[in-house]
Amino acid sequence: MKDLKIVFMGTPDFAVTILKTLVENKQNIVGVITAPDKPAGRGRKLNESAVKVYAKSVGLNILQPTNLKSEDFLEELKALNANLQIVVAFRMLPKAVWQMPEYGTFNLHASLLPNYRGAAPINWAIINGETKTGVSTFFIDEKIDTGAMILQEEITIEPEEHAGSLHDKLMHLGSDLVLKTVNLIKEGSVTTVPQQETADIKTAYKLNKDNCKIDWNTSIDDIHNKIRGLSPYPAAWCTLINGDDDLDIKIYSAKKEIIEHKDTIGSIVSTKKELKVAVSKGYLIIDDIKLPGKRTMDVKSLLNGYQFESDAKML
Repeated sequence: MKDLKIVFMGTPDFAVTILKTLVENKQNIVGVITAPDKPAGRGRKLNESAVKVYAKSVGLNILQPTNLKSEDFLEELKALNANLQIVVAFRMLPKAVWQMPEYGTFNLHASLLPNYRGAAPINWAIINGETKTGVSTFFIDEKIDTGAMILQEEITIEPEEHAGSLHDKLMHLGSDLVLKTVNLIKEGSVTTVPQQETADIKTAYKLNKDNCKIDWNTSIDDIHNKIRGLSPYPAAWCTLINGDDDLDIKIYSAKKEIIEHKDTIGSIVSTKKELKVAVSKGYLIIDDIKLPGKRTMDVKSLLNGYQFESDAKML
């Protein structure tokens, strides 16, 4: 049985749950590497990462390098004398970092690799209408998310699942998988499988304003999946044209209504209780929406105080 000394690297809430699981299962965490504090809010107060907040609460040793290649950081990392590194939702590591520990550096990725390598695997699995996804552990190599696979666990994506609920499910599934991976390394019984490179591998591109915009001319399923896949963050958006209003709005949830109609694509049908947008082969019935400068609200609340003109439309 190997005596593991672990350095954990991560930043957001997703990583906290995995770190917490390691701590609660008495793993020897000799250091935590996380992002530097960032100014946030109107007062520009320094904001600590979720991982730092948790690591401080349990008294772990924290490093916050701005440059992962700097000699000072590499010396500090070496001094921790770790023999295993675990990476969860961090950033790309230079070779000098990932090859440092004796037993390697492994990453937890929230997809069934080799599909959905990249920055936003949870979102893109839903946007692309997948019915299953999962979590994978692999040893890091020179490229992004391409290293030799250790373990993988699959999960079903429910028809109305959104990115927020899937994120939480994968976070807990990932915690178990990381612990299993650590135990295999501890026992010296790890076997790895190279990732299969095929022409149809799907990519989890970084989300930006362009790829979060709703195209009302695509299919009803594609629009519904985009809304689910971007909720609650960063949220699917479009432009509402309503009389003199020309507003960029966000849509957080919607339902499909499959029905033949002759309405123009993007045109709005509203009643006192319902707001729907005409699409090919039906309507998207909007449930939760956000207008600029307003809080997110359900459509019934919006319709209490906002009037839609007869020629209102979504672009």
